[in-house]
Formats: sequence, C-alpha cells, structure tokens
Amino acid sequence: MSENGEQRTRRRVSHAEAAAVAMTEGSIAGSMLRFAVPLFLGQLLQQFYNMADAWVVGNFVDNNAFAAVSSGGNLTFLIIGFFNGIAIGGGVVISRYYGAQDKENVQRAIHTNFLFGILASIVATVAGLLLVPQILVWMNTPESVLPDSLTYFRIYFAGVSTVVLYNICMAVMRALGDSLHPLYYLIISTVVNIILDLLFVAVFHWGVGGAAIATVIAQGLSTVLCIVRMCRLKDYTRLDFRQLRFHKDMMLKVVRQGLPTGIQNSVISVGNLVVQTNINSFGAFAMSGHGAYSKVEGIVFLPITSISMALPTFISQNLGAKKYERAKRGAVFGILSGMILAELVGIAFFFGAEYALRFFVDSAEAVSYGVIHTRTVCLFFFLLAFSHCAAGVLRGCGKSFIPMITMLSFWCGVRIIYVTIALKFFPVFRTISWAYPLTWFLSSLVFLGFLVKSDWTKGLEM
Repeated sequence: MSENGEQRTRRRVSHAEAAAVAMTEGSIAGSMLRFAVPLFLGQLLQQFYNMADAWVVGNFVDNNAFAAVSSGGNLTFLIIGFFNGIAIGGGVVISRYYGAQDKENVQRAIHTNFLFGILASIVATVAGLLLVPQILVWMNTPESVLPDSLTYFRIYFAGVSTVVLYNICMAVMRALGDSLHPLYYLIISTVVNIILDLLFVAVFHWGVGGAAIATVIAQGLSTVLCIVRMCRLKDYTRLDFRQLRFHKDMMLKVVRQGLPTGIQNSVISVGNLVVQTNINSFGAFAMSGHGAYSKVEGIVFLPITSISMALPTFISQNLGAKKYERAKRGAVFGILSGMILAELVGIAFFFGAEYALRFFVDSAEAVSYGVIHTRTVCLFFFLLAFSHCAAGVLRGCGKSFIPMITMLSFWCGVRIIYVTIALKFFPVFRTISWAYPLTWFLSSLVFLGFLVKSDWTKGLEM
C-alpha cells in the first residue's frame, strides 16, 4: 500500500473511532454531554422535520388540514412506538457488549437487530394501512377534519418502513456511542423535507398529501444514508447483509430488553388516543391548539429528552465494564440536570406561550386552547423530566419492565380513568390538561422508590 493510501486508511479508522464515544472513561459530565449534545441537535432537527408538515400546511392550506396533521402524533406512535421500543432494547444489549468489548456478540446483536427492523417495517406498513381509518373514526375525528386525516395517514403509513428502519439504525449507532452521524443525516433529510413541503404544498397545492409524500421521501433518504454508513465501517461494528440472520439467543435478549418498552409505547399511545378523543370533542380549534402545544413542547423539552436518551447508553456501557459506582454517579448527574433544565424551560414556556403557539396557528380561538393547556402543565415539567430520566436509567440497568409497568399504570390507566370521570363533573378543556401533571407526579413517586431501593449489581446479566 502507498504512503498516501496508508494515511487515508488511518484517517478512516481514526474517524470511525472518534465517532464512537466510549462512555466508561473520563469526566462523567463530559462523557454524557459529548454524547447528549449531538442527540439534542439531532432531536431538534427531527422536530423541525416533524414540524415542517404542520407549519407549511397551517400556513398554506387551512385549519382543518393543520388539525389533521398536528393531532396525529399519538396515532403514528401507537404503531411505530412498539417497534421503536424493541430498537431501544437492542441498543441496550449492544451497549452492554460494547462496554465489555465482546466483539462477537456486538456483531451478532447488530445483525439480529437490523433483520428485525426489516421485518418490523413490513408489519408496521400493513398494520397502519389496515387500522388507521377505523381508529380515526373511533377517535371522534370531526367530519371536517377526517378526509385530510385519512389522506395524510394513508400516505404516511404506506412509507412507514423508512421511519422504522431509520430508528433501528439510529439505535444501533447510538448504542456504539455514535450520536454524530445520525445528526448529519437528519440535517440533510430535514432540509430536503422542508424544500419538498414547500414545493408540494405551497407550489403544487397537493395539500396534506403533499406533506406526507415529502416526509416519506426525506425519511427514506436519512435511512439510506444510515445504512451506507453502517456498511462502510471497517471493524466488528460493520453491517454486512450477508450476515443477516436471527440469532435466537440474541433476539431473546433484545426482546426481553425491548418488549416492555415497545408495549409501554403502544399502550400509552392508546391512553393518549383516549385523551385525544376527548380533546376532539371540543372541536377543530381545540385540536389545533393542543396540536400547536405539542409541537412547541417537542422543541422546548429537547434538552431533557436528549439527556434521558443518553442515560441508557451511559449506564449500560459502564455496567458492561463493571464500573458500577460510575454508573450510579452518572444516573444522579443525568436526573438532576434533566429536572433543572425542565423547570427552567417550563417557566419560559409559561410566559411565552401565546407567542410560541402563534408560530403554528393564527386563529385566536385555537391559540386560547393551547394557552390553557400550556399554563396548566408546563410548570410541572420537572416531574416529566424525572420520570423520563429515571426510566432511562432503569432501561440502562436492564430493568425495562419497571418503566413499562409504571408508565402503563399511570400514563395510560390512571390518565384514562381520570379524564373519563373528571369530565363528567368538570366538562371544561382545562380538566383534560390536569391529567398530565397528575400522572407525572404519581409515576415520579414510584420511580423514586425503585431508584432508592435498587441494587444495580443484581439482576444485570443479559
């Protein structure tokens, strides 16, 4: 090999090593923040990506179209959330083996995860196309909104395989400590999505269908870029399609770690769909106001989400390396940081609610609904942050069953019971909003009990 060729090879290896962050050495805050900052930027871009459809439709079509696009987050997550949960479980398994430098099992876990993603994408497509029309009817979607909702979600779920595969790839890359490359690909796909949204909706006047097509194309591009990156790696973390197969023992470990999160995601989505059904009963303006709140919350809560997403990788890698005390200190740092940031964000959102919501909707009536919800829930963001971060810690410990039971009990069961009963006595929109801080508080109490009493050195074997 020539000298220049050797230098290029060394640069490629060096670049691959730099992309993977080993979180078992150095400053805890530094390790976590180096991993979390690209996650934050990536999630920010993901929100811009998701918001592009709503913003373009809200500004270039009408309120009914905006309501159709902005109120569908729980519906889409009902189906893809299950498979995303399995992906998270796969990431925990990979992180544990990566921290232990078990190269053979890292490779087996990566290929098992990716093959699962291919099959999951097929199931998600079929399930979405078959179930979504009936679910929209069950949700009491207003007749004025229903046609746009059907159009948007039929196109979205026809291409949902791109979303599922991207999340599988992203979970694998993050498990290896690489939060940079998913960020790069999101930058590209976000720009493409915005351009296509404007072209299809504002120029071609394709309405909500154009927004859905733009999303599928842009998401597909990011998925292809992730796969190309994974296939070009030179070490044992490389994806090789010739090695795709289910390793039964590995798939059982992935399912054991990820199934609780997948079930949690889907069932909580059912609970949120029940809440959304009650929101829909207040009309299209209530749907738009709450939808606008959801978009803003998706942005302002990102720093906390990024910390909660970094925690499973940090905890799992350090437990794999048998650095139990470092894992505990990292958990404390992550939880406290998340809570402090969340409360600062909540206070800012409380005072700036009207201005933030008007970015998405012009209707004064829609904004008024959004302000009611915002000022009811945002000062309790510290509770939401604690629950998310605590759940991340427990998943990193391999105890994903605990977050599943806790969140299903309170964020689904109690939330549904509360809304169903409370609205009979207090039939106003704010009654629905109180469901969120109430259930955040209850789940936080349970998580606190588990974290205080837990012995992390027990029950950690995969």
